[in-house]
Amino acid sequence: MSHKKTSIIRSLVCCLHVFIGLGSYAQTSTPPGVVVSHFPASGRAYIGSPSIAILPNGNYVASHDLFGPEANSWKNARTFVFESKDKGKTWSRIAELNQFWSGLFVHNNALYLMGTLNEEGDCVIRKSTDGGHSWTEPIDGNNGLLIKAEGGMGYHTSTVPVLDAYGRLWRGMEEVPQGAPWGSFKAFVMSVNKEDNLLKAQNWLSTNKLEIDRSLNKGTAWLEGNAVLDPQGQVLDMLRVHYPGDSVAARIRISKDGKVAEFNAKTGFVILPGATKKFNILRDPKTKIYYTLTNAVPGEFRGGNMERTRNTLYLLSSKDLVNWEKRAIILQGKNVAKHGFQYIDWKFEGNEIIFVSRTAYDDEFGGADNQHNANYLTFHRIKDFRKIPVLD
Repeated sequence: MSHKKTSIIRSLVCCLHVFIGLGSYAQTSTPPGVVVSHFPASGRAYIGSPSIAILPNGNYVASHDLFGPEANSWKNARTFVFESKDKGKTWSRIAELNQFWSGLFVHNNALYLMGTLNEEGDCVIRKSTDGGHSWTEPIDGNNGLLIKAEGGMGYHTSTVPVLDAYGRLWRGMEEVPQGAPWGSFKAFVMSVNKEDNLLKAQNWLSTNKLEIDRSLNKGTAWLEGNAVLDPQGQVLDMLRVHYPGDSVAARIRISKDGKVAEFNAKTGFVILPGATKKFNILRDPKTKIYYTLTNAVPGEFRGGNMERTRNTLYLLSSKDLVNWEKRAIILQGKNVAKHGFQYIDWKFEGNEIIFVSRTAYDDEFGGADNQHNANYLTFHRIKDFRKIPVLD
């Protein structure tokens, strides 16, 4: 199937209407939702880093990169950008960039893409003033090259939220020794005065960098942190924790001046179902309740590798970022080895939630390589999310 053919695609479930108890789909040759992009597993380049933004004119922009043996992500990573002018019903590819592990966000009517240039490479940001069709190039510290990978140190991140608080924009990142074993992540938060030029490196501050203390037996790595404001007004970096179970997250406190990151081992770990896999947290501007979409594992699928059990997608909520409740199963595939709805990036839109998923699912070419190595980017919509009650 060509990329052009998949850019304006048929959909089995164009707008996902969520009802309690609904969310499990019969196995078909195409995934639930609207297919934005498709790369068959035979190419050995897999879809990663799904991201979505809503432009001021109401159009949607989405992006993803490619990882895997044939993706060349260490030297010439590729990120693809797509637009939808009809609220996600159809999509077309509008740009291809040398970028990796990057997320979209809108600020002052411009679109930005922030992440790394290549795998464990420079920390960079790009700007688009035409809705994602053309972009600045991060050639130096005045044009989006924020932190250069040097001295054996590189950078890691994902499509994580950008927080607007205290006159600054905040974003989680990780430093990693280049080529080191997976898990050597040092978490930190970058921030910038929101009235400054975001492309100038000198305008950004970084906190000190913290690595998880493995002697606490709460996990062997933390990564893909969310910058989020708690109910008391404290900026946090809330991270996924690589843990044998399914439900440990970490909360690092960030000073209001953007310079200091602190972790309290007694209070910093919380239970968040599905937090051994990547999640994004946003606060509902209407109710002030926090929401996230995670790969929590229901009882029927427990017993295997929890970190790689990604076939179920839950909507969760919390009033305090500590106590989390399951609202509904949004998506579920029955094949743990081959189905995954993961790395969700999402936005509030009125009474709805829109999201994109790194989706591993069946296709006419034999399906996904496995649940982790996704072959689709898919778009979905949750209607009337505030009316969904807590699951028993």
